[in-house]
Amino acid sequence: MSDHMWRAVDDYFTQTLVKPDAALSSALARNAAAGLPPIDVAANQGKLLYLLARMMNASRILEIGTLGGYSTLWLARALPENGKIVTLEFSPQHAQVARENFAEAGVTDKVELLVGPALESLPTLQGPFDMIFIDADKRNNPHYLRWTLKLARVGSVIIGDNVVRSGRIVDSQSTDENVQGLRQYLRDIGENPHLTATALQTVGSKGWDGLQLAIVESLPD
Repeated sequence: MSDHMWRAVDDYFTQTLVKPDAALSSALARNAAAGLPPIDVAANQGKLLYLLARMMNASRILEIGTLGGYSTLWLARALPENGKIVTLEFSPQHAQVARENFAEAGVTDKVELLVGPALESLPTLQGPFDMIFIDADKRNNPHYLRWTLKLARVGSVIIGDNVVRSGRIVDSQSTDENVQGLRQYLRDIGENPHLTATALQTVGSKGWDGLQLAIVESLPD
């Protein structure tokens, strides 16, 4: 199978099950025009996040890594009327683009966007969050995990994106700090008695990658 076929299948799923959406399409166009890296989740992956949030009746969501807010839009739309998503973004430029996307989509009242290093913003937050989506610099994932556990409740779901990295995740000798950060992150999850987790490989318009999912079974004393 080729990248071309992976993209064709993603396009088919999107056309059949996701459908066109003006605000989401506009967000991607604005992100591209602003020169943001094209690393947003795919449309069918965005809808997966939306469905997961809906399935668990999430009313408070934490997102680490906003970029231009494409995944934030999907998650914000899954929230009830009084729901809130707190999203953390390092880059002021990216944050400004995201704010414009939130305003056009009409979800500004559901989004709290904090700008700066996530490890500085996380200690200022008050939990618990029902769902936590980690999609920022992978080298810091182990640190993000420690903070998310402080901000979670029993039953919270933690999702980590980009955990396969075209198969590089299995290279224990990798000099890529993002690969090593993810390897430590996955080890920390697997060894944590308070979490039950798995990870899945994906192929599609974003290449060969994957998602990690975990549920918080109990809280540390």
